[in-house]
Amino acid sequence: MKNILVVDDDREIVNLITIYLKNEGFHVLKAHNGVEALAIMNHEQVELMIIDIMMPEMDGMELCRSIREKNQVPIIMLSAKGEDMDKVLGLMTGADDYMIKPFNPLELIARVKSLLRRSYQYKIDTHSNESEIISIHSLEINRSSHQVLNGGIPISLTAKEFDILYLLASNRGRVFSTEEIFERVWDEKYFASNNTVMVHISHLRDKLEKELGYKLIKTVWGVGYKIEE
Repeated sequence: MKNILVVDDDREIVNLITIYLKNEGFHVLKAHNGVEALAIMNHEQVELMIIDIMMPEMDGMELCRSIREKNQVPIIMLSAKGEDMDKVLGLMTGADDYMIKPFNPLELIARVKSLLRRSYQYKIDTHSNESEIISIHSLEINRSSHQVLNGGIPISLTAKEFDILYLLASNRGRVFSTEEIFERVWDEKYFASNNTVMVHISHLRDKLEKELGYKLIKTVWGVGYKIEE
């Protein structure tokens, strides 16, 4: 049974999410602030986290940053803030998805399942593709371990950032549109107003350029993104 950690200071929201998750066969762990969540993460195996932004003691943004220092568990961030910049900050902090309150619990469950499908696919691949490594100059992208190294030094990426990088790196020279990247990586239907891919690629580029010293992911204006052959 998969453990889902729900972190929100609103106990009614936590209870509502718990009901829907349990109905789908998940085991639910509960925390009401970031400090409690970190304590749980220290002694429980968690497959996915659902985190509210506005919480006492340690808010969702700070919690997400702390988690990302040592763990790539999929994270869905919840917030009453629906402005684009709030979404951008949440995704740049390390969240894999972002939902605005009030939300449809059925949509939340669908997003949980989508993230878990991708996460567990990599665990399956560990057994069938143990030596599958893509090398681009000093960069090594290991699909089996879900790890990216530059000259042997790890580069910390979120699960979605890794998925995007692996997609482009394993198809070097091919241009992927924003729509195609979204539908392959998020496994959901793309909507024209969705800027999720742009935000993730921007953050991924910043991380890679900082370590590599050059821009690996190229923009083909009006078409999409690619990594040169």
